[in-house]
Amino acid sequence: MISDREAFQATEKCLLHDEQPSKRLRVLADEVWPHVLLFENLLKQQKTEQSPVHHPEGSVWEHTLLVVDEAAKIKQFSADARAFMWAALLHDIGKPAATRVRKGRITAYDHDKIGAKMACEFLLAMTDDTEFAQKTAILVRYHMQILYVNKRLSFQDISGMKQKTDLAEIALLGYCDRLGRRGADSDSVRGEILSFLQRCDPNGKTELPL
Repeated sequence: MISDREAFQATEKCLLHDEQPSKRLRVLADEVWPHVLLFENLLKQQKTEQSPVHHPEGSVWEHTLLVVDEAAKIKQFSADARAFMWAALLHDIGKPAATRVRKGRITAYDHDKIGAKMACEFLLAMTDDTEFAQKTAILVRYHMQILYVNKRLSFQDISGMKQKTDLAEIALLGYCDRLGRRGADSDSVRGEILSFLQRCDPNGKTELPL
């Protein structure tokens, strides 16, 4: 029987070293994670559906795999590849708990806030590196800000985000999050990210490091 730590290490090795992590993540999710309680909330993503309008790829899990593969392509541009890759895997960990059907629509309000707490607890169960866990959790917490800021929604928190994390890291994660959808157009996604950066940093000091 594999231990919690062995499962964690196998997952981290996949995230940091595989060119296409989704292939090995599928195997881990089928053969290893079901025997490790720590990964229960990630496995719940497999049965968590999303709006087919915004996520034609299907479940939260299928979306997450696409995001992780996109993140693997650009992790060298991150200031902290470890936190970045774990954030890609955990960015929607809060969706199973937050997902509801409201008036015929699938929603997942506050999954970013819920997910940040869950991500931090998940990582601290396996590592004493508090800084790493918190850095990853903050990326999860603010990954929805690109939508909120661009649409000028009341949920935007530019000052809090800039105080607690790096805009460039949020931009990179958001880039992968948007490309992690079937039929996503890279030019359109890039435009979204650049618009977000311009709104958050009108002086243009922060650039998309791609």
